[in-house]
Amino acid sequence: MQRFWLALLAAAGSLCFVSTAAPMNPSPAQVLPPAAKTSRVHITDGPAPERVETGWAILRWTSNNPGGADEHFAIAHYGTDPQQLNQAARSHIRLNRNHPETVFRVMLTGLKPKTTYYYTVDSMGGDGVDDHVKSPELHFTTP
Repeated sequence: MQRFWLALLAAAGSLCFVSTAAPMNPSPAQVLPPAAKTSRVHITDGPAPERVETGWAILRWTSNNPGGADEHFAIAHYGTDPQQLNQAARSHIRLNRNHPETVFRVMLTGLKPKTTYYYTVDSMGGDGVDDHVKSPELHFTTP
């Protein structure tokens, strides 16, 4: 069996570190089936602007882990008229099956200065299935 040797000598003193390791034989990535969907997904914290700057903002919220596909998207619908939230932004995330909650973030870009924006947030699986966790309508104002 082939072995790789690594020796590292410290510049000061006679410290010597030697490590041996067998060559790595990576196995193909294991694709897990979708996790069981949560019966009722709900927002546990937020949504709220995490940061608002001239031209962009980041919205953040936490929900119980929705389950389903590990690939997920944070989604925000927004606009300057509360009756027309006709702009949308989404951000890709991966669920961690070992955590009971998921933090979602989405960045809104192209925002005008000194303007109030209205928004709602939601999430969906990478398979296009909506988590049905739409937030109430909220707002923020850019500097």
